[in-house]
Amino acid sequence: MSAPTDRLTPDELRTLFLFEALDADQLGWLAEYGRVEQRAAGTVVFGEGEPATCFFVLLSGTVTLSRRVQDDEVEINRTSQRGVYGGATQAYIEGANEQVYRNTMRAVTDADLFVLPAADFARAVRSWFPMAMHLLEGLFIGMRNTQNIVGERERLLALGSLSAGLTHELNNPAAAAVRATSVLRDRVAAMRSKLAMIADGRLDGSALHQLVELQEEAVARVSGAPKLSPMAVSDAEDALTDWLDERGVSGAWDLAPILVSGGADTDWLDRVRTSVGPADLETAIRWLTYTIETELLMREIGEAVTRISGLVGAAKQYSQLDRAPFQVVDVHDLLDATLVMFKAKIPAGVKLVREYDRSLPHVPAYAAELNQVWTNLIDNALAAMGEKGTLTVRTGRSDDLLTVEIVDTGPGIPPEVRPRIFEPFFTTKPVGSGTGLGLDISYRIVVHKHRGDIRVQSAPGNTVFRVLLPLTAERR
Repeated sequence: MSAPTDRLTPDELRTLFLFEALDADQLGWLAEYGRVEQRAAGTVVFGEGEPATCFFVLLSGTVTLSRRVQDDEVEINRTSQRGVYGGATQAYIEGANEQVYRNTMRAVTDADLFVLPAADFARAVRSWFPMAMHLLEGLFIGMRNTQNIVGERERLLALGSLSAGLTHELNNPAAAAVRATSVLRDRVAAMRSKLAMIADGRLDGSALHQLVELQEEAVARVSGAPKLSPMAVSDAEDALTDWLDERGVSGAWDLAPILVSGGADTDWLDRVRTSVGPADLETAIRWLTYTIETELLMREIGEAVTRISGLVGAAKQYSQLDRAPFQVVDVHDLLDATLVMFKAKIPAGVKLVREYDRSLPHVPAYAAELNQVWTNLIDNALAAMGEKGTLTVRTGRSDDLLTVEIVDTGPGIPPEVRPRIFEPFFTTKPVGSGTGLGLDISYRIVVHKHRGDIRVQSAPGNTVFRVLLPLTAERR
């Protein structure tokens, strides 16, 4: 602070619009406790983030107000209007925690300011305007509490929606595994029965040994079975059905699809017939078919369990419950985990495109909170597109910033709405469909907590939300 140079008289204070309705005693009090200070052109009057110690009123000159966005100072106002004020404007709110300057004031020209210590300003407002104090506290504290409560509710609703989708995703492979296990139990029992019939003495040791070798070959064929087109599958099944019918094997239409799935062909069936002879052909064919089906079912169970494990892993990555809040992360892992949680919510007509730059370094971040950002942006993109469109998730680099873009092909954000989309409680969704806090929460997580930025560009068919994250970050 520069040294006091002068004081204002009560009559001079009355010429300021902020004080014009005060009585003589109040003006006299301000004249006693306030002081006039000068700031040279180009100097900082107060700085964003510093302890809010004073309340300032402009008497003459020109000043600017600015906010810090990443490494840039963004000017939000420039004025020479006498009587405008700034600084410790919320000092009178009792119980307020972060009493710091919310922005930076700079003198553009030499400026004179009336300066009142924050503690004196707070005492005056509380004692002179008790009713207004109740209203202001209700406004500020009530809005803050409402924002916290609704924000928590929105996060719970989003988590509930994603959990329902995850449950649906888990149910599919779990049901497949249960079904396959039940069928497998029946097939193993049938295979034991057929084996008893084969081994009741009608086959000599050499023939039985050949049959066991064919069984091992059948298992190997399953793992190496080629993927056929629907037309090729149909032709192969018809060929095996004809072969089985010609040799008197009953139920050929049931056996052929299983044999084709396992990679069997007519040449292999000829070898089976040569090994066991015509009399035991059907029993041997059914035993080998059970072997193939058993292997297919075990593979299905393995794939289902792997899918379940992958979903659980993605949910664990999304929630970050077992991780430190602040950690170095691969942003692609976070994006993929979020997209897995959204899989059941993405309509069939929406195409998902990933354009990842895998060469990007890991970044220090609050991982669980970044997942909340991706959740909000993706959810908004899906809501904008409806049942059809393309959702693109893209990563890249811009100088010392990592960029994540969520792009949708929806109708776009109207120009008159765009400046307000990050405001608390503002939403373009229908009543009951949104709280208006998703983008506000995302903005605070990215800008305030990670010292990054969120930018938006929108035109019909191409809306881009771009998140910029520092490659090195400070905890906040």
